[in-house]
Amino acid sequence: MKLNKYFDHTILKAEATEADIEKLCYEAKTNNFCAVCVNSCYVPLAAILLAGTDVKIAAVVGFPLGAVSTQVKAYEAAWAAASGANEIDMVIHVGALKEGRYEYVRDDIAEVVASAKEHGSIVKVILETCLLTDEEIVKACQLSMEAEAAFVKTSTGFSSGGATAHHVSLMRKTVGDKMQVKASGGIRDLNKTLEMIEAGADRIGASASVQILQEYEKHK
Repeated sequence: MKLNKYFDHTILKAEATEADIEKLCYEAKTNNFCAVCVNSCYVPLAAILLAGTDVKIAAVVGFPLGAVSTQVKAYEAAWAAASGANEIDMVIHVGALKEGRYEYVRDDIAEVVASAKEHGSIVKVILETCLLTDEEIVKACQLSMEAEAAFVKTSTGFSSGGATAHHVSLMRKTVGDKMQVKASGGIRDLNKTLEMIEAGADRIGASASVQILQEYEKHK
């Protein structure tokens, strides 16, 4: 198993600096991770730093609450994709989902998918599973499929909880082979990483990717 290729090496904290992004991209190149995941303003810098490598750039959109207008999300996605982001990790409108405004949620995702697609980029839909019931997670996955997103993703890492094996497994069962699943939020060691992969995760979002990979190499 090429564990390194599961990782979206991530830094999204408010206090991140350009030096932090440079370190992130250096580590991603050195370890040949699948992608880096950054706030959209850092996409142009990451694009320069990762030029000539096969490390992708994922940008978060509507992050971390998802409670901005669809137009704002679509614009941010288009700008990030045009600036070099191969993947867009967007947050759903959690409140709209919880009150049953399913058409709004689906259209919100679909607009971002359309914006990203114009620049050849794909969309991962962040559900924020810690705030949802199992039924709401299933519904969010179904709406994401209808909107033609590429991935469903568990968490922002900025709410009341992160990824759990139960939620990853439920998402995998719901989307089958029609979408991929990204686990993120609170994944800080090898055991948790392997638990997420076993539950059905295709991608792991983590800021501790380097340490996790080192742990894996020691145990091989």
